[in-house]
Amino acid sequence: MNPIHHQHESQVLRVEGLRTHFDSEHGCIKAVNGVDFTLHRGEILGLVGESGSGKSVTGFSIMGLIDPPGRIAEGSIQLSGDELVGMKEPELRKLRGVRMAMIFQDPMMTLNPVMRVADQMIEAITVHEKVSRKEALTRARAALVKAGIPAPDERLRAYPHELSGGMRQRVAIATAILHRPDVIIADEPTTALDVTIQGQILAEVQRLAREEGVAMIWITHDLSVVAGLADRICVMYAGKIVETGTTDQVLDHPAHPYTVGLIRSLPGQGERGEPLAQIPGMTPSLLNLDDGCAFRGRCFKATPECADTPPLYRWPNGQQVLCLHPERQPAETMEVA
Repeated sequence: MNPIHHQHESQVLRVEGLRTHFDSEHGCIKAVNGVDFTLHRGEILGLVGESGSGKSVTGFSIMGLIDPPGRIAEGSIQLSGDELVGMKEPELRKLRGVRMAMIFQDPMMTLNPVMRVADQMIEAITVHEKVSRKEALTRARAALVKAGIPAPDERLRAYPHELSGGMRQRVAIATAILHRPDVIIADEPTTALDVTIQGQILAEVQRLAREEGVAMIWITHDLSVVAGLADRICVMYAGKIVETGTTDQVLDHPAHPYTVGLIRSLPGQGERGEPLAQIPGMTPSLLNLDDGCAFRGRCFKATPECADTPPLYRWPNGQQVLCLHPERQPAETMEVA
């Protein structure tokens, strides 16, 4: 793991009080309902939760890709000190792909099926920078090499459909790093790939963060993916971050009952042959959520007091939990944030 830098100047992204709402005929869907986190240079942050937890919407909000009826209702997103909330689309477009980039679950969201890889990557450079086609091609080739792609010249000549899924995803990663962005947001980009290819891509991504200083948000529903990849983990549930800490803190000493449930449901946690532990019930509807703990209907520790706004506890080591009944008893040194 690369050391986490906590110096203020290494902070590249600061998200505070982010609320992203979608207006529907049935009411307001609070997809992201008050999210705060920071990201430092070269750091990989794992954003983990079930589908419907708001993790992808958080990523799209940062990129400025929320379309009506969705809107950022309140909050602040600062990229190296520049406020993105309220920024006009032409300004955001200049940032996207250059200072921040996104890798999608389906690489075909990024890749044009009727253009050769080389032409797409050259265009991604020349649209933002005045460089010759030759220089752009050299940079595109170098990015493919950094993304761990063998025989890069052959891949540059190919059309996306001629590449395997894993290779297409590497091309998408290579395209994302063309401008050495401050932040890359990766939305479940290895979900559809087999475990071996997934492992290779995760190793390349980790190396990129270390060597290039790119900060990454890795969005996934799978705790085992971020276990070996991320420096820190934020666990999301129903639009809120319910627990955050270093990867070791969250996995070795989970404090929120939901995190505990996620870890218990991972293969390899119980006795051989035992069925996997599952969290009972379903993710709640995000329509007209109240202020209480959204997990209380599925929680083995819930009490009537959980219908009130849960407190945010913070340990001296930085781990935080949004819960009235955390797994570990609040120590004397723990504060309510």
